[in-house]
Amino acid sequence: MRRVEHIMGLPISLRIDGGDADGGAPDGVASVAADRVFAWLREVDARFSPFIADSEVSRLGRGELDSHELSPDLVEVLDLCEEYRVASGGAFQVRLPGRGLDPCAMVKGWAVQRAAELLLAEGVTTFCLNAGGDVVSAGRPWRVGVRHPEQADRLCAVLEITDGAVATSGRYERGDHILDGRTGRPATGLLSLTVVAPSLTEADATATAAFAMGADGIDWAAAREGCEVFAVDAERRVFRTSGFPVAA
Repeated sequence: MRRVEHIMGLPISLRIDGGDADGGAPDGVASVAADRVFAWLREVDARFSPFIADSEVSRLGRGELDSHELSPDLVEVLDLCEEYRVASGGAFQVRLPGRGLDPCAMVKGWAVQRAAELLLAEGVTTFCLNAGGDVVSAGRPWRVGVRHPEQADRLCAVLEITDGAVATSGRYERGDHILDGRTGRPATGLLSLTVVAPSLTEADATATAAFAMGADGIDWAAAREGCEVFAVDAERRVFRTSGFPVAA
């Protein structure tokens, strides 16, 4: 089963393998689980988008909510943001002057990882969930391409991922949109950085924080437990950790 919807400003696709004939999740189970996944992601967008005036995040940013009024989900997201802010020395930052509160760098990976956990809880064991190029998969080896940072029609690596996640931060889709929280200026030391990790929460946040740190972010990301890294710096040099799961 395949389904694609446009949520959080990007295409999110879900593929579920298996069915009644080969012992996988029954087709009806897969369809219901997919409905719940996309409903959850739409709910996250409505609640956490800083671009929706009445979202929980927007109301918090305007000072309309006290800390004790926040939902447990938003408390969890903000705690994760603080964890990565501290770990990155302030490079990962969701409260920048002139931009207000914007936790999008954490929300996408966290929300899609929760969606993957929902699929597993519903009995769907073999799937690939792709949110604008950031992927979480389970059940069998899945091939995931890493786009060339300067040539849209080329790949610079193809990975094989089983029961894990991969996320890439770069400048090629949205320009210099990732800011170094230490300076407030665009991060320009890297062209792209890809992280493979056990969860998309980790992979996406680590990739964003490392990209914000610039060239120093490569070693920082590689040193994080469970993370493998592929990066291209501004001088077009390629770096890859030994365990990065390149497909044969």
